[in-house]
Amino acid sequence: MSCPRCHEPATGKFCANCGSALKGADCPSCGEALTPGAQFCHHCGNALKAAAAPDAATPNRMPWIVTGVALVAVIALVLFQASRSATDGGPAEAAQGAPMMGGSGGGAGGMPDIASMSPQEQADRLFNRVMSYASQGKPDSAAIFAPMALQVFDMLAPLDIHQRYDVGLISLVVGQLGRAKVEADTILKKNPKDLLGLTLAMRVAEASQNSAAAADFGKRLLAAEPAERQTKREEYEFHGNDIDAAVKDAKARKP
Repeated sequence: MSCPRCHEPATGKFCANCGSALKGADCPSCGEALTPGAQFCHHCGNALKAAAAPDAATPNRMPWIVTGVALVAVIALVLFQASRSATDGGPAEAAQGAPMMGGSGGGAGGMPDIASMSPQEQADRLFNRVMSYASQGKPDSAAIFAPMALQVFDMLAPLDIHQRYDVGLISLVVGQLGRAKVEADTILKKNPKDLLGLTLAMRVAEASQNSAAAADFGKRLLAAEPAERQTKREEYEFHGNDIDAAVKDAKARKP
């Protein structure tokens, strides 16, 4: 068994490497079942790293809501600094590229009102930011925002198919191929013909230089695409360009 968060080999109920909950783990504070990969109890806010490593100097029992507020503050500050750098013509050029969801797209505006956003809206905004940097060929900038984006997505657990694809794509563009593969495998376990799962799996195989696996996922994508497209699923419409590009590449690879 591997840890769903750090992907290191793990046994028992908590990962010895990062302290995250494993399958079947219960919160040592309130006794409620924990989501695999969680580092905080979603019921009482208990910090699981402290529970998994009781010999730590100062156990952290900060409530989940405090962690969320701190994360919101960091996100708001970083997005504000990025926007200001772009307005001033600074080297970060953070606001260039695709506009973020809900953003005004320029001007001298103040700090983004992150606190008023739902976790999903925060996740969408950070996802767009990471993808924008990746499309501009700025992997270092994408890598700065990716951990914040992934942490916000973790707060949305349990994730649906669309969210898992977004997490997998963020992980893929910053080189976290292990987590990207986990998300693709999870999607395909629920539906072996899922177009987002097949697209993500093909891209992970390509990034891993596994041409045989990439070709196999490409063939599966081509076979599944006509019928799956007819389902008109929202996530297929939202990520239609990704699917179209994957289909095109799969056809080009096909003998």
